Amino acid sequence: MAAKRGGDYRSASSGRYVSQSHGRAQPSTTVREAPGPSGSSGPHFRSAETGRYVTERFAARHPSTTVREK
Repeated sequence: MAAKRGGDYRSASSGRYVSQSHGRAQPSTTVREAPGPSGSSGPHFRSAETGRYVTERFAARHPSTTVREK
């Protein structure tokens, strides 16, 4: 498996991995991901502002501050 580039932070707007320094500097638009394999129970959405899981409906209304996790 290829290593992640940039670190454990993901941009809520682009979905791309970003550097640790960017993730710490922009906490309202980035999400720190937990280590380990992704689950297989379908897509989940997480708020970049709170770090909490949110509903698909909430994610659709707030696409710039949510991240889809696989």
